[in-house]
Amino acid sequence: MGTRLACAAAVAAIFAVTSASAETWEVTRLVPGSAFHGVHGLGLDKAGHLFAGSVAGAALYEVDLAAGTAKVAIPAPVGMADDIAFAPDGTMAWTGFLAGDLYARKGDGPIKKLASGLPGINSLAFRKDGRLYATTVFLGDALYEIDVEGVKPPRQIMEKMGGLNGFEFGPDDKLYGPLWFKGQVARVDVDKAELTVVADGFKVPAAVNFDSKGNLFVVDTALGQLVRVDPISGTKTMVAQLKPSLDNLAIDDKDRIYVSNMADNGIQEVDPATGQAKQIIIGKLALPGGIGVTSENGKDTIHVADVFAYRTVDGATGEVTEKARMHAAGVTLEYPMSATAKGNDVVLSSWFTGTVQVIDGKTGATRDMLHDFKAPHDAVVLADGSILVAELGTKSLIKVSGEHGKDRTTLTGALEGPMGLVRGAGDEVYVTEAFAGLVSRIDSNGEKTVVAKELQMPEGIARGRDGQLIVAEVGAKRLIEIAPESGKITEIAANLPIGLTGAPGGLPTHIPTGVAVGATGAIYFSSDVENAIYKVVRK
Repeated sequence: MGTRLACAAAVAAIFAVTSASAETWEVTRLVPGSAFHGVHGLGLDKAGHLFAGSVAGAALYEVDLAAGTAKVAIPAPVGMADDIAFAPDGTMAWTGFLAGDLYARKGDGPIKKLASGLPGINSLAFRKDGRLYATTVFLGDALYEIDVEGVKPPRQIMEKMGGLNGFEFGPDDKLYGPLWFKGQVARVDVDKAELTVVADGFKVPAAVNFDSKGNLFVVDTALGQLVRVDPISGTKTMVAQLKPSLDNLAIDDKDRIYVSNMADNGIQEVDPATGQAKQIIIGKLALPGGIGVTSENGKDTIHVADVFAYRTVDGATGEVTEKARMHAAGVTLEYPMSATAKGNDVVLSSWFTGTVQVIDGKTGATRDMLHDFKAPHDAVVLADGSILVAELGTKSLIKVSGEHGKDRTTLTGALEGPMGLVRGAGDEVYVTEAFAGLVSRIDSNGEKTVVAKELQMPEGIARGRDGQLIVAEVGAKRLIEIAPESGKITEIAANLPIGLTGAPGGLPTHIPTGVAVGATGAIYFSSDVENAIYKVVRK
């Protein structure tokens, strides 16, 4: 990991690839990569080593605080961690949010699964006597005691609390934690199953932690604030103004506070006495998925669905501009994972939240937010202004029109893993069927024609100026060109850093690899493995 990050920090990585047609392409890393794939839970062991968890990356990392780097401590998929906690005997436990599993490991010993079947398993903490407690949030709302031997099933203590997120036991042996959906910090007597509100008035409190003096610190993800709370009176004092999208915090034995930020893909160290923050590690992108390109006066602007943010990238310089970030107060955004762009329309979609969002590409304002799709993996605006959505959950292309997308009809169905969409020269569209290994043309009447087959997980798709289709064949880790009339396939670039492994029981990859073509013919693709954007041009 350290070597990869050093390479990612370099000015640009350039290498040449010879295709089957003997044409040479130059592949350049336009935006450098970063350590995590979204960073969430933090935990410190007794030696002061900082560990960080990633859900989408499905890995648990150890952070070198001095060097500002990170390495994988427990790889995917078992390493998926939304939160991390250490027992009095040094055992580390973590929660696999999407998989619904809770794991533990003592030192370098074997990894033990302590609980399963708890989708949304989120936060956890050990009591001083070594007992372990955990909550489900977002995909559930309950507090459990977890058997540290992994023999007995979890014992439910309470439910419907309001999203008891990153919590910790206080000096009084009571559990303190934020209620995400209520804007409060609460105290829970886990033995009596009693909850008392300690402080309120937060926008979206995400996590709490105690320092050595008994001060309680809270991060507000929507306001980007680190707040100190008196656990007795509930009095609040803002310690530091940071950026929104905060997720978790950890405090070491010297009372230094470490805070994670999902959208920054980074960790900061905050001095509670001065409120000064020092960046330990950060990324230019969080976790890029689908991309689209708009061009004006020969200049390409890449629109990136960055999962925890919506960002644009200058196609010439690689400069990154943030348009919106998740959980920021007043911001409309729902974990964008795919993006398309044409004219002044930028369309973001998220299979995780079932949403499609239409954005004005120039002003950045949201024109419409459409809900209740079943795992939408891509969407394009058609010539008549309607939206066509690749709905993975129903294996269909859904045509959407009317006020707030109320009118929805199925254009075609029986598609095996529809992921990428691009408009053709006329009313037709092209779709990648990732699970079947197909690229298909769908006419305006819903008729389907297979253009290319026997591909390995085709995901992102774009259309070049000459009408050729550019496809990210993720299973083969390559970029290919397909002639839409003949189906002829030509390799553009191979051995690419694409195809981040998904969680067990879910999709083969969490995040789609995006492909787009600019006005000059430059091809851009996203790397979910590196959190980078690449540019491909003919030499």
